[in-house]
Amino acid sequence: MYAIIETGGKQIKVEAGQEIYIEKLNVEADETVTFDKVLFVGGDDVKVGAPFVDGATVTAKAVKNGKAKKITVFKYKAKKNYRKKQGHRQPYTKLVVDAINL
Repeated sequence: MYAIIETGGKQIKVEAGQEIYIEKLNVEADETVTFDKVLFVGGDDVKVGAPFVDGATVTAKAVKNGKAKKITVFKYKAKKNYRKKQGHRQPYTKLVVDAINL
């Protein structure tokens, strides 16, 4: 059984036991998180939400919060002596999906 949830402005396909990386949530490690914005539940029974499936939730356990690898953002304009270099590290939360509840 799998589900598609919405979190952080993105839609993510999850299964029980799967590790996922999502936009940072305000939770500590070893806390339980419940997602109620379930868009789709697939498997033997297919349930499609309009926009969300009624009564469906996904529970997950937070493993850690961290930052992704640094990316370099470099802007320049040719022949104008304009150069700007920035770095960015996106914060994330690592979760392990416990169960998909209907």
